[in-house]
Amino acid sequence: MKIDIIKKYNDVRTATIDFCSHLHIEDFSIQVVQFASPAKWHLAHTTWFFETFILKNYVKDYREFDADFNFLFNSYYNSFGDRILQTNRGNMSRPSIDNVFAYRTYVDSKMNDFLERITDEEVIDLVILGLNHEQQHQELLITDVKYMLGHNPIFPEYHKDFNLIKDRNTTTNTVKIQSGVYQIGHQADSFCYDNELGVHKVYVDDFEVNNHLVTNGDYLEFMESGAYSDFNLWLDEGWSWVNKNEIKAPIYWHQVDGEWHYYTLAGLQKVDNDAILSHINFFEANAFAAWKGMRLPTEFEWEIASKELHWGKRWEWTNSAYLPYPNFETANGAVGEYNGKFMSNKMVLRGASVATSKNHSRATYRNFFNPTERWQFTGIRLAK
Repeated sequence: MKIDIIKKYNDVRTATIDFCSHLHIEDFSIQVVQFASPAKWHLAHTTWFFETFILKNYVKDYREFDADFNFLFNSYYNSFGDRILQTNRGNMSRPSIDNVFAYRTYVDSKMNDFLERITDEEVIDLVILGLNHEQQHQELLITDVKYMLGHNPIFPEYHKDFNLIKDRNTTTNTVKIQSGVYQIGHQADSFCYDNELGVHKVYVDDFEVNNHLVTNGDYLEFMESGAYSDFNLWLDEGWSWVNKNEIKAPIYWHQVDGEWHYYTLAGLQKVDNDAILSHINFFEANAFAAWKGMRLPTEFEWEIASKELHWGKRWEWTNSAYLPYPNFETANGAVGEYNGKFMSNKMVLRGASVATSKNHSRATYRNFFNPTERWQFTGIRLAK
């Protein structure tokens, strides 16, 4: 177990650095919008997690790297005191990116020494939580960098081989599920987040769910039908969002000489009609489903059908609000702030995406975002 946790720690930490290897020095500090944090902040925050939750608590006479970093790189943990506003994460020209990399090196060295001696299973579980936390931020790094470069007026490449959104469906069938009582929730001994716990039974009626996701071509037909101007298709809040923001197409889509193009991390390219749609929000997904005379599956239907579905290319919007399972318990201390306090005004997404880190997906995973957000690699699966 000791060798495994040391290797896993270093593999995960290295993967974060590997992604950043294609960034320019100017890329690290930019925050284009409130919800997309700078790469420098992600690098430091994931390091702060290990320093704050583990090294400060379990290493005798540990000397923190910089006393200001708790204020600068805490995200939302009120238990650890004051922190900068999320909107100000891009205002930090200092500390330099070199200092942040030095911070990672310092903490990694201390963590490797600590992991050589660790025997407490509860502490090991906390390390594993930290690694899964970093994997979440690896995906956020990808999506935040895409948002930054995708809003640069010259649409620069992150890397010429890093398109990510060119996958196509490999099946066209429909999965039918019979009515009945099913168990929902994480039942294995492997890692999961607290919001997956509380195994419980749900009843579902007969339903069918597509074993493929909506494509760009499908969505283009929706757009060309005038759907963004048809209030009948939209939830009221979604209709307000469309009009307030003058939405006419998915994020990253641009018309160039009368043809639709979209920004990929490999640069601006023509929209591939056969590729799987990406980067739409819940309101768009729900409106598309209404236009097709279908609906989005609930998160429970999705989990029940998941064994028969091809999934993992896009985070899939469900028609379920993000709420606690029966018997959900908030853990004591700062760890208890991880998921539970966000169970309001968000919708559940299931599956995983092309940006999700390796070994970080499972059928019970409950992702969640605000219904207006679409910078993640999100898609649509239809049900009826």
